[in-house]
Order: sequence, then C-alpha cells, then structure tokens
Amino acid sequence: MARPKSKDKRDALMAAATRVIVAQGLSAPTAVIAREAGISNGSLFTYFSTKTELFNHLYLELKTGMANASLAGFSAEAPPREQLSRMWSNWTRWATSNPDERRALALLGVSDDITQETRTASHQAMAEVAGILERVRAHGPMRDASMDFTGAIMDSLAEATMDFMVNDPDNADEHRRIGFDALCRMLGC
Repeated sequence: MARPKSKDKRDALMAAATRVIVAQGLSAPTAVIAREAGISNGSLFTYFSTKTELFNHLYLELKTGMANASLAGFSAEAPPREQLSRMWSNWTRWATSNPDERRALALLGVSDDITQETRTASHQAMAEVAGILERVRAHGPMRDASMDFTGAIMDSLAEATMDFMVNDPDNADEHRRIGFDALCRMLGC
C-alpha cells in the first residue's frame, strides 16, 4: 500500500523548485530540486510524475498566490480606480517581497513546458484582477485594445516599477506611485 503524500513534503518541493529554478534555470535536474527539498529524487516522483508536471503545478501555485496577494483587502464596492490602486500596491508589494517567486514565475511563464490547460487555469486564478483592469479601461483610451495587449502593457509597466522598487528600496513607495500614475494615464482612470 502506498504511503500517503505529505503536504509538508509537497510544500518543500515547491519551495525548493522555486529556489532551484531561480539559481539554475528550468534545465536544473530534478535530483537537485529533490536534494534542496531534503527528499530523495524518487520521492519527488511520488508527488509529480514528471518534471513538466512539477513545473505546471508550481506555475499555477505561484500565479494563484500572486493573484490572492494582489486582491488582499479588496472591496468590490470601491470605485474601479481604488480597486486598481489596491491591486497595484498589493501586486508590487508581493513581487518585491517574494523575489524568487517573481523570477521563477517569469521563467515558467515563457516555458514551453507550461501547458495550455495550466495557462487557462492561471487565467481563471487571475480573473478578478482581469475584471478590475476591464472595469478601469472601459471608458478610457485602451477600451478598444484587446485585453491581452492591455494586460501585456500593464505587466511591462509593473515589471519596470518592481525592478526600480527592488533596486532603489529607499524610494520604493515613490516608484510604486509613479508606476501607478503611468498606468492610470494609459487606462484613462
């Protein structure tokens, strides 16, 4: 009879995979991830049948964590600009507080190993964030642009903002504010 899977071991694998991806990239061997997690390589495959499966689970977990952090303290009754401001502040704070997760998510996001099914699930995890963006842009200059294009511009602006926040922590709040102001000018909020 197979032993039950341990949530602690699974969590250790996810954390280890994040650290290893950041340090060695997506080509890092599973043995390194397992060793970093403090388990045997064979045990890793008790939790994930392939490295690709591990990466897909990690991508979705990181995306969901980012979405949940972005929506902390969110009020559906607040005006759209306030919703966007809360989401922006939370998102940039999450990213600068979790640099390994941010970097691993970026690497996984461009990986061919991430399946369309996982990408679709990650879009569902980000649905409320997308809803905020949609409400804010509804009457602004980006209203006729595709959501994919609008989201890509927002992501690029957020990444630049986060980089400045990380590299100049004494002025992180100012960089966050300036980034948000630029986003609002783009969206017309």
